Amino acid sequence: MNGYDATREIRKFNSNVIIIAQTAFGLTGDREKAIEAGCNDYIAKPINKMVLQAMIQKYFEE
Repeated sequence: MNGYDATREIRKFNSNVIIIAQTAFGLTGDREKAIEAGCNDYIAKPINKMVLQAMIQKYFEE
């Protein structure tokens, strides 16, 4: 099972959990595939610390 399939399965029983897809190589269309599978967002390696922190704040802001 790949990450897209896992996300689809998780969404069957939990629509509230935040899922951020992460890939080693960002290919054209990867972000769209992740969002279509049910991920909330997408980030590719190498991960920029500032971008990741902003993404986390976006979903977990109090």
